[in-house]
Amino acid sequence: MTDLSKYRNIGIFAHVDAGKTTSTERILKLTGKIHKMGDTHDGESTTDFMEQEAERGITIQSAATTCFWNDHRLNIIDTPGHVDFTIEVYRSLKVLDGGIGVFCGSGGVEPQSETNWRYADESKVSRLIFVNKLDRMGADFYKVCDQVQNVLGATPLVMTLPIGIEDDFTGVVDVLSQKAYVWDETGLPENYEIQDIPADLVEKAAEYREMLIETALEQDEDLMMAYLEEGEEPSMEEIKRCIRKGTRDLAFFPTYCGSAYKNKGIQLVLDAVVDYLPSPTEVDPQPITDKDTGEATGEVATVSADESLKALAFKIMDDRFGALTFIRIYAGKMKKGDTILNSATGKTERIGRMVEMHANDRNEIDSAQAGDIIAVVGMKNVQTGHTLCDPKNEVTLEPMIFPEPVISIAVKPKDKGGSEKMGIAIGKMVAEDPSFQVETDEDSGETILKGMGELHLDIKVDILKRTYGVELEVGAPQVAYRETITQPVEDSYTHKKQSGGSGQFAKIDYRIKPGEPNSGFTFSSTVVGGNVPKEFWPAVEKGFGGMMETGVLAGFPTLDVEVELFDGGFHAVDSSAIAYEIAAKGAFRQSMPKAGAQLLEPIMKVDVFTPDDHVGDVIGDLNRRRGMIKDQQAGTTGVRIKGDVPLSEMFGYIGSLRTMTSGRGQFSMEFSHYAPCPSNVADQVIAEVKERNEKK
Repeated sequence: MTDLSKYRNIGIFAHVDAGKTTSTERILKLTGKIHKMGDTHDGESTTDFMEQEAERGITIQSAATTCFWNDHRLNIIDTPGHVDFTIEVYRSLKVLDGGIGVFCGSGGVEPQSETNWRYADESKVSRLIFVNKLDRMGADFYKVCDQVQNVLGATPLVMTLPIGIEDDFTGVVDVLSQKAYVWDETGLPENYEIQDIPADLVEKAAEYREMLIETALEQDEDLMMAYLEEGEEPSMEEIKRCIRKGTRDLAFFPTYCGSAYKNKGIQLVLDAVVDYLPSPTEVDPQPITDKDTGEATGEVATVSADESLKALAFKIMDDRFGALTFIRIYAGKMKKGDTILNSATGKTERIGRMVEMHANDRNEIDSAQAGDIIAVVGMKNVQTGHTLCDPKNEVTLEPMIFPEPVISIAVKPKDKGGSEKMGIAIGKMVAEDPSFQVETDEDSGETILKGMGELHLDIKVDILKRTYGVELEVGAPQVAYRETITQPVEDSYTHKKQSGGSGQFAKIDYRIKPGEPNSGFTFSSTVVGGNVPKEFWPAVEKGFGGMMETGVLAGFPTLDVEVELFDGGFHAVDSSAIAYEIAAKGAFRQSMPKAGAQLLEPIMKVDVFTPDDHVGDVIGDLNRRRGMIKDQQAGTTGVRIKGDVPLSEMFGYIGSLRTMTSGRGQFSMEFSHYAPCPSNVADQVIAEVKERNEKK
């Protein structure tokens, strides 16, 4: 396809278990992409193709597929809902133009849907809302709309109303056309009739239509004046144009309802994707940044097939045929056999096989253009976030930012031959998932895997075992502690070395003080009169900065420290950059213990759902885990408890929660901030680190 106005690049995202994958499956059936619908319950859905996904009934990695509806090309990405895999949602949103937020009719706005909604707001992605599972016990469409307004601070533009609820849910009323869509008992998505609105809904439908038109017309003053002053209702085309504009500008979010599992209501959502979500040319173009500083240059990647090539690699996936690099093309064309430049590495690559993805299947293609989401097989040096461009016109698109891991485990292969196999496998997995990191403990030789949560690392160990055949011995999870200081120190340090040949001399006078929270390490120099020549200031900064990686208490990285160099001394012959760097390192070791070093621990934002009769137990348990309860919200089926809890207290929490709530409780957590450790906990952590080091 060449007409970009007929493209829709969309993602489907929501809380775990709200029905994203099932909704995607129904869309593929309706658009004729698949002929038999699979279910997540049976581990047979198209987009959950990993063994681990089929078994657990959850989505782990985002899957891309393409289908057609009303002569429009839909590139769809089904994303995970579980908090440990939010990176998949984040990087998918980065390359999409629109999305469908799926909410459970009974669960409403759940913790992960809040996080994903926030990501979509940050990425300025236009969205439709689909309230799913209206056939379930406790479903309430109007309550979910209120939650969207109150919890997410978003304006839902109600486009359909449910006919019946729970077991009696039979169809939906299209508010705009004032017609009812009723499905028969066969359960097939295409078997529906368009009827008059049921008598008991006529008044409500008219009321919602008036609200819809008034909200939509806020996008066009002339139409609004004509409507309010002369009672002149705009044409259907004009109303749709206003809805399209408001959706694109995030003024409101067209809201639909249905049941994906029972095949009801999906057609209207697909029509809305075509009618209201933006094409690639209607969204703000990607900013072009300076390769070295990362600052925006003011230029943008205009979406057009006639421009020079600008594309972003947003995902790497290891595959039976070699690495698959998923690419969103923003400008220009890409053809098989082309030579392209990777602006991050400065190296060129030749495009070999190009494929259009359908979950785990692929169709070979010879060319692609602006607006397309494709995959290229066998690229050598491309990583997530790299820009691919025309060698004659080098550009760098805005890069992706990934969260830091908060939990680690030590692993080693069960047999000696597994080391090399493990190294190769982990290398591929790190390329696939930037929130998964690996390092080697130099003292013990252990391999440390770092990730976003217990489930995240659990899945990685499972993939190593099944996909790559590496059996591992896994150590207990370790928390990513940090260190900081609590009081300012003014100090002086002199580095002198005389031993044959030229000597070394560097003297620095400096102040170390606690920085602002989350400021990291900041360095400044106020030296006047050349006591420490300007060319040596970077060496002092490098010396202090390098030592920040290993704190004085237990060797954890040090955060939020300000160092000011205010005086010093130098020798015309013996002073050098290396001498000042060594002096700064010595100064760090000398002064940090005097500055009231303190251990910081990661605090997690925890969101627990529990039935009413177990609220007391759950709150008591969170308090015992040093948790701080922030909020409680009663719902139809239970209570949501929000709080901040140290990560170290949350290991194995799902088991305790299930025991307390007879298996009915759920929870999710994500990293919030670092906070000081109580002294008894800090002493214990430091003692454990010392013991581990002695064993090594």
